[in-house]
Amino acid sequence: MTTSTSRVALITGGSRGLGRNAALHLARDGVDIVLTYRSRGDEAQSAVREVEALGQRAVALQLDVGQSGSFAEFAARLKQVLQTVWGRGQIDILINNAGMGGYASFAETTEAEFDDLMAVHFKGPFFLTQALLPLIADGGRILNVSSGLARFALPGHAAYAAMKGAVEVLTRYLARELGPRRIAVNAIAPGAIETDFGGGAVRDNKALNDYVASLTAQGRAGLPDDIGAAVAALLRPDNGWMTGQRVEVSGGMLL
Repeated sequence: MTTSTSRVALITGGSRGLGRNAALHLARDGVDIVLTYRSRGDEAQSAVREVEALGQRAVALQLDVGQSGSFAEFAARLKQVLQTVWGRGQIDILINNAGMGGYASFAETTEAEFDDLMAVHFKGPFFLTQALLPLIADGGRILNVSSGLARFALPGHAAYAAMKGAVEVLTRYLARELGPRRIAVNAIAPGAIETDFGGGAVRDNKALNDYVASLTAQGRAGLPDDIGAAVAALLRPDNGWMTGQRVEVSGGMLL
């Protein structure tokens, strides 16, 4: 197979929500996509078809980011897919996006809930990135997905937000340690977005949607395209000098 000249991005949790939207925005910029999904293979294949309709190559791979013991095997599968589909052995972009919502007051958060959030939102990105380091091209990019909740505090999100705060610290350390390879590492922090995340509460609960709008400078809740467009802008080839930064994309929530 002829080696592909397109950049290749791996997006965890790319079969739905913000990950899927980011995949489509990147595809419009000429980026090929490897997306992961945990259980919904049908959603993943639908996302692959959407990327392909935009003229880019796409592959879906199953991965549970909460199961760090599977990462070595996943890296081997990814390497094989890269060789088979793209005629190359490395990706250009890694987006650590996979996650799930968690809502409980600090007083009522259980150890099991805490451990689940830790496994997916912090331990997962930490050790998946570590496992994939040989497969990320020098001069490549890593984008970690944080949350506006790491800056402002809304009751009920203590554990989730703490994990995202840890991701932001990790982002700076990765930027420093991977700097010699010219790998730029940043974090994007969405505000409240109308997706199915957290059971679709911001999207489907009008009272909550109105509340979010009232806290936001631009007067509305965010939309998936608001984040996907920002992801694509941050990852454009001419933007590699920015590294170690947290970029909030929240429409000015709780300024």
